[in-house]
Amino acid sequence: MPSRNDPFEALNFLVEIDGITKAGFSEVTGLSVEIAAIEYREGNDDTNTVRKLPGLTKYTNIILKRGYTSDLSLWNWMQDAINGKVVRAAMSITLLDASRQAVLRWAVREAWPCKYSGPSLKAEGNDVAIETIEICHEGVELSQ
Repeated sequence: MPSRNDPFEALNFLVEIDGITKAGFSEVTGLSVEIAAIEYREGNDDTNTVRKLPGLTKYTNIILKRGYTSDLSLWNWMQDAINGKVVRAAMSITLLDASRQAVLRWAVREAWPCKYSGPSLKAEGNDVAIETIEICHEGVELSQ
């Protein structure tokens, strides 16, 4: 009988940003890439269809969310960018299996913060205060 190949759960992951933070994150989104399609048609083409050629590759910004702690490293990284000193970093997002072993790793090149959001505060709630940072970058590579 063939062995099962179940999909990995999305709840065990690690985020590492060189020299910036070692904190845990509750959510990571934006691991996507898109290649623009350039529509092209030659003047002497007999068909009524256009050709589609590959254009520029675009990587979506990565959004990280975590609960506030006394660690200000993400804010300090953003503050440097606000002050005109953009510090680019290598970043990785590692998916772990049920036994917490690394199974997939996204390596992010030239990452830097481009948007920061503080928490929504509400006196009558009991939610955790969440900070959000959006990361611009110049590419992602997926490996096992």
